[in-house]
Amino acid sequence: MSEKAQKETGRNKTKKSTGNLSLKVPNGTFVTGTKVPKRRKDMFKSGFVSILGRTNVGKSSIINSLVGEKVAAIANKPQTTRTVIRAIVNRPNSQIIFIDTPGIHKPKSKLGDIMVENAFEVAKDVDVVVFVIEATSDEIGKGDRLILDKIKEAKKRTILVINKVDLVSKEKVAKLIDLYKNEYDFASIIPVSTVKNTNLEVILDEIEKNLKEGPAYYNIEEYTDQTTRNLVEETIREKALKLLNDEVPHGILVEVDKMKKRKTMENEPIYNIDATIYCLRESHKGIIIGKNGSMLKKIGTYAREDLEKMLGIKINLKLWVKVREDWINDAKFIKNFKLQK
Repeated sequence: MSEKAQKETGRNKTKKSTGNLSLKVPNGTFVTGTKVPKRRKDMFKSGFVSILGRTNVGKSSIINSLVGEKVAAIANKPQTTRTVIRAIVNRPNSQIIFIDTPGIHKPKSKLGDIMVENAFEVAKDVDVVVFVIEATSDEIGKGDRLILDKIKEAKKRTILVINKVDLVSKEKVAKLIDLYKNEYDFASIIPVSTVKNTNLEVILDEIEKNLKEGPAYYNIEEYTDQTTRNLVEETIREKALKLLNDEVPHGILVEVDKMKKRKTMENEPIYNIDATIYCLRESHKGIIIGKNGSMLKKIGTYAREDLEKMLGIKINLKLWVKVREDWINDAKFIKNFKLQK
């Protein structure tokens, strides 16, 4: 197999379902991880899919698992995704463009307002909505109720994905399915686990079934429309989210100051990247830098390792930390997060 073919195969490959969870969904079919029958070979489908859900339900983890590449920041923190990210899955008979939106939460700043606004604006213009909830839920909470109401208002074809089913019993999942199918006529309901790779491929099958015939909007070798600069900034932010204390991360802004590709003395390609981590307070700056620079070094090392894998090139990464007070309420800076139509 050629290097190009190997890259394409690895990029859009997801592991087969290992779970044996079998639950009936509203249309009378069973979601078990079994693939749907193939359609005629000359039919090609395409479309845009929005993933909606509360903060920290696992939307970005699902997208990255389906695409096979890291395109969205993942951390066990709320509000990890700030901007609208497109991820592309190329299949033999379809091209699915996922739009990972910021998690739905109660805004506490102008930035938060824009994040929630972006999420709902995107849902109005897509072909299919994937609504992600947690299997650990006992009822439809305020956040999920808000999303449900927006889905009903938009009257979009929607697939309900119940994530983290590995944490609860089948009986609990079954009750949750009954609860939600009485609220809306979902195209399908899929119990999944990103941790155990259960039913992830089924999500793609069900989306493909609900798309219309159409062209490929992107080159089949592409997996995201984010620029390299976007990927670098998101990766650095993700590492900061994972490593820092709760009071620091969501006041963090990462900006790439310089990116330049050059050749080493051994004639190998390398990226020189300079980036600045902005925080809200002087006290946060000390936490981000750490004792003798230890925390900043750790953030940089983890980010560099991930970026080298993603970009397939050596990285020379330099990080700085600066204070930019109350930037999350400064219109000059948060306009960069506004959804561009």
